[in-house]
Amino acid sequence: MMPTIKNRTNVTMSKDIDEAVVYLAKRDQVPKATKAAELIELAVRIEEDELWDKLASARDKKGAKFVSHKNAWL
Repeated sequence: MMPTIKNRTNVTMSKDIDEAVVYLAKRDQVPKATKAAELIELAVRIEEDELWDKLASARDKKGAKFVSHKNAWL
C-alpha cells in the first residue's frame, strides 16, 4: 500500500475561529490539525459544488442542446 503524502500548511486564524476549531476537535476527539484539515476539505468541496452549479446554470437555457449521459462521459 502506498503511503499517504501529507503537506503541511501554516494557517493564521482569528481567535474566534481558533476557539471553534478547538471546540470541534475536542467534541470529535481528534487533533486540532485534523479537524482544521477536515473543515478546509469541506470548504473546498462546497466551493467546487458552487462552481459546478454556476456552470450548469449558465448552460441550462431554453432551447439548450440535450446531451445524453452516455455521450457526456465519453
